[in-house]
Formats: sequence, structure tokens, C-alpha cells
Amino acid sequence: MNKKIFTLLTINPGSTSTKIGVYKNENPVFETTIRHSSKSLEKFARIWDQYTFRKEEIIKTLEKNKVSLNEFDAIVGRGGLIRPIPSGVYHIDDQMIEDARAGFQGHHVSNLACVIAYGIGWKYSIPSFIVDPPAVDDMEAIAKISGNSEITRNSLFHALNIFATARHFSKENKLEFDKQNLIVAHLGGGITVAALQKGKAINVNNGLSEGPFSPERSGSLPTSSLIGLAFSGKYTKEQIEKLLVGKGGLVSYFGTNDASEIEATIESKSSEHHQIVFEAMAYQIAEEIAARASNLYGQVDAIILTGGLAKWQKLTELIENRVKFISKVYKYPGEKELEALALGGLRVLRGEESAKKYSR
Repeated sequence: MNKKIFTLLTINPGSTSTKIGVYKNENPVFETTIRHSSKSLEKFARIWDQYTFRKEEIIKTLEKNKVSLNEFDAIVGRGGLIRPIPSGVYHIDDQMIEDARAGFQGHHVSNLACVIAYGIGWKYSIPSFIVDPPAVDDMEAIAKISGNSEITRNSLFHALNIFATARHFSKENKLEFDKQNLIVAHLGGGITVAALQKGKAINVNNGLSEGPFSPERSGSLPTSSLIGLAFSGKYTKEQIEKLLVGKGGLVSYFGTNDASEIEATIESKSSEHHQIVFEAMAYQIAEEIAARASNLYGQVDAIILTGGLAKWQKLTELIENRVKFISKVYKYPGEKELEALALGGLRVLRGEESAKKYSR
């Protein structure tokens, strides 16, 4: 019996690019990255103001490649920093768009995805969705207690790739995704490590302010020292924020965010200090994985390493050597976010999953 063929458009905005993909069921038929020059973006005062420009660039690219907008059964965008919501696929609505525009949990280019998907979908009468945005919040209540009544821990992580990789692992090993206890570490420009208990991320480090340091982020820092730095008079609030996200992590030690330069420095073994910094990143990632194991009472079916840095064999070996006592380590280098968006939309179109309502 032949399956019905569904056609989906997936949209994933980046800081200076927009990735799009056209899928026929699980199969990509067209994927590309639309590059946006600094000159074309600098005229927009706010990220949100790029909406029309990016939408038109997508439409022009599709038309240039002879892809008809009328053929799509769904438009699926990467979710942004909206309200905390459980994992899943969501209909895009006016409230979601308003929260993305206002930057409910922060202003990030991913916030544009829902309004672009909705805008294209509305014009052509096509349903539009988001899948597992960074704002996914399945955290246990106990995990949200910070230690100070003025501050609550919140969930902000690479949910799309983490859930997609966990689903892929489960399918590949003929396991039921929602019956596994998994620890999944997304290793990229930011690093987040999630404890998945039967399909729910019951605890995860906030990718902007907690956990291991990463290529561009400082992660958790000694609180007293950070307070001293903030009140030293040397930095503005904006400069401190940049030291935490953008100029933190490996960038602060190596003076560059060029991965090839950083790797060359490490491989050359010309600096013992740089060697220790690199190993410290692996050390902290392993610590975070071990912490997630405690969240699962040590009942861990697998540890999964994914994201761009999972391609770095030396890094994954250092991590694996420290955590393999917990459970077997599996590696899925890179990230397939466009595919994850397509698969989420496809589950809804096939009736395997119901799209959730965002507005309350």
C-alpha cells in the first residue's frame, strides 16, 4: 500500500543566513542556505524588522528553483524564544507571533521562523507549525528551584536537535522513544545536556547561562567573581552580557571563534594552557552528563553526543572516557534541524501526532 506523499517547506533562520528545505515525506528534494550580507541586514534596527526581507528571499529562492508554493501541505518553522511550553508540534497563531515579536524570553533570530512560516502559509492557505522550540519546558518542579527565592531556573535548550536525535537513535535501535531514559548532549556554539525520561526533558542546563562553557559561551561561572566583574566599573551591562554569550568560552581564551584556528592551535600542542582549556571544556561536559544521570537515578539506557562539535573526535573521546561508566555512548555528529522540522510536520499530517494549541 503506497503512502500518501506530503510536501513540506522547512525554515530555519540563522544570524546571517536562512536555511530552507523542501521535503517529500521523509525525503529532502531541495535544501539550501540563503546567505544575507551584513550590508543587507544592517539597515534593520531590530531582528524582527527583517521579516519581510527574509520571507521575500525565501520566496524568490523557491521560484528560482522552480518550486511552486501551491504544492506544499505544510510550512514548518523553527520555534523561537517564546513562552515555556511542553515539547511537541504547535499550530502557529497570533499569540505566538506576538510573543516572538516581543522577545518573551529574549530576542533571537529564531523568533522570526514562526512569523515567516505563518506569513507564507496564510497567503497560500497552507497550515503552519513549529516543532520543539528552544523554549520547550518539560522540567520537573524540583529542577526549577535555584537556591534563591528571587530566581527560578528555566528551560532553554537545543530542543529540536536533541529530541530529533533521540527519536533517530530509538528508531535505529528498534526502541520506543517514550520508554527510554536518555542523556543527550548537544555540542555546538552553545552546549546543552538534557535528561530525557520517557520522552520528556525533565532537566537541562539553560544554554545561555548555565552548564559547560562552549566555543562562544561562558556557561556557569563562580557567582562572586561574576558579581565583582559586573561592578568593577570596567564594563557596561551590555558588555558583560557579551562576555557571557558571544565572547565567552573558547573565544575568551583563544581570541577567535574560528573553529579551524582553535583546532590547529590545540593540535599543534604549542601551548600547554590552550591544551588544558580544551580539556576543561570536555571535563565540564562530562560533569553535566553525570549530573543528568543523577536526575535519572542512574537508570540511563544511553548517552548520546550530537551537534557540530560531535564531529571533533578528540573532544568526544575525552568526554566518552569520563562518562562511559554510566552507559554506552553513541555519537551522531552534526545536526539535522531541517529534517527534524519536516518529520515533526509529517507526524501531524499523517495523524500520528496532534498539533498542540499555543494560546491559552
